[in-house]
Amino acid sequence: MGKTDDSTSLKSTPLIEAERQVESFRQVREAHRMELVEDYVELISDLLADGGEARQVDIATRLGVAQPTVAKMLRRLARDGWVVQRPYRGVFLTPEGEALAHASRQRHQTVERFLLALGVDADTARRDAEGIEHHVSEQTLALFEAFVRKAEGGAP
Repeated sequence: MGKTDDSTSLKSTPLIEAERQVESFRQVREAHRMELVEDYVELISDLLADGGEARQVDIATRLGVAQPTVAKMLRRLARDGWVVQRPYRGVFLTPEGEALAHASRQRHQTVERFLLALGVDADTARRDAEGIEHHVSEQTLALFEAFVRKAEGGAP
């Protein structure tokens, strides 16, 4: 089969200034760095709210990873001030960890509601929101929220 002349093919966009591109990539790298942190603190918050405790084994099960992986991440979270580990009592969020979990949950819910308002099915919206929530700017998030309010019949 030969190539076809497709006038609808995507054309490359011109390069942006180097400083703007550096800042864009820096923001993406920071979002990737925080992605796991946010996922862990949000899950720990959910486990604490649901059953009063967040155990390493439960975190590993929910994330689908091995317990040593969770242990390593929990040490990092404790070092960075997001969690406190108490022997034989599990993992607890610091006030900073609670604030991060709350903000992450809010972002997730906003993105998920936006996708649902666009007509994405519930399961896909939940899964897609899990990835998008970490990489969306505050400006875009505010526009998602305004769109959802308008779609739900509220004030923009």
